[in-house]
Amino acid sequence: MPRLIQGVELRRASLDDAAALAALIARSARGLGGADYSAAQIEAALKGVFGVDTQLIEDGTYWIACVQGELAGCGGWSFRQTLYGSDQSADRDARRLVPGVDAARIRAFFVAPEWARRGIGSLILARCEAEAQAAGFQRLELVATRTGRRLYARLGFRAGEPALHRLSDEIEMECIPMVKDLGVPKAPVPG
Repeated sequence: MPRLIQGVELRRASLDDAAALAALIARSARGLGGADYSAAQIEAALKGVFGVDTQLIEDGTYWIACVQGELAGCGGWSFRQTLYGSDQSADRDARRLVPGVDAARIRAFFVAPEWARRGIGSLILARCEAEAQAAGFQRLELVATRTGRRLYARLGFRAGEPALHRLSDEIEMECIPMVKDLGVPKAPVPG
């Protein structure tokens, strides 16, 4: 496993970060997704599925990793029904999940191409897992891209059957549902 870079600052995202996050998400999707998806699929996903989800920011469950002041990655978790998608997604559902019954959602992970495979995603995911577990959730679920599946599998998520997500009348994207058991909740995570 690659060594984590030194000097990573992890902080909660704020609404003031929305424009920078949108730019990072687009760079990440275009720069890292090309090995797994066509340019048309990536551009269609950026119009609705990939993007900023302000609900995560408002809930305080969206994290940003910075290295020497540079935005290197982002990702979060959710206690709401929506499984994936940005503010532009049509099928959003803000109802709260039930800890101990439902699985918390891992959402909207993107890493800047120049920081890929250097521990940024793993660091953010560890924080999200700890917070979800401290909130009483015993399982996590997510919908991974082919690109993200490798990270999640390495970190203990089990893959389900791939499914096609319709991005437009002509374009679909294969995504993979994944789950991870957390076990009994631990003490709350500070900060």
